[in-house]
Amino acid sequence: MEFMHCGQVANFKTNSNIPIEKFAIAINSNLKKSIIIKSAEEVDEKFHSRLSCKRKTYRYVINNTKEGTAIYRNLETHIPMKLDIEKMKKAIKYFEGEHDFKAFKASGTSAKSSIRTIYKAEIIEKEKDKIWIELTGNGFLYNMVRIIAGTLVEVGLGNIEPEDIPQIIKEQKRENAGKTLPPQGLYLVKVEYI
Repeated sequence: MEFMHCGQVANFKTNSNIPIEKFAIAINSNLKKSIIIKSAEEVDEKFHSRLSCKRKTYRYVINNTKEGTAIYRNLETHIPMKLDIEKMKKAIKYFEGEHDFKAFKASGTSAKSSIRTIYKAEIIEKEKDKIWIELTGNGFLYNMVRIIAGTLVEVGLGNIEPEDIPQIIKEQKRENAGKTLPPQGLYLVKVEYI
């Protein structure tokens, strides 16, 4: 199964004498096998892996087969009812641009502002009945991607029309958006700093 490169980035300060080109190997030798460091580089002391980020791309993976899968059950969300992909493709475009995403954040979110910019939003059809929901933005609220994905599933099921999305965004009421989909299937794919 094709999944994706994951864009997790971390930073820390160290006084280590290990050359930077050997750092990933040295760290990997002390990590659990479920975590792998792909590369390491020196950065400016002011750099912060989260706060210096300019864009992030998240992907939400849906298995839209009737039977689902046992092997990938923890890596994707299974929606057995057939989804209308064309309606979902139309609906996702309404999320592009700068909006107040108050209706798409979990309660208790500590963010001061719910205004975010989505630069690119798309539905990608992959192999047999796999759907990728991809969002690239300048930042995301807690559970925002999972709630947008849940809203798009409601569109795919015919419970919300694509043309209803602008009104849901405008009204800023959480109860008008779709449910929060499970964490299985959510991936941070890319982080951009320039």
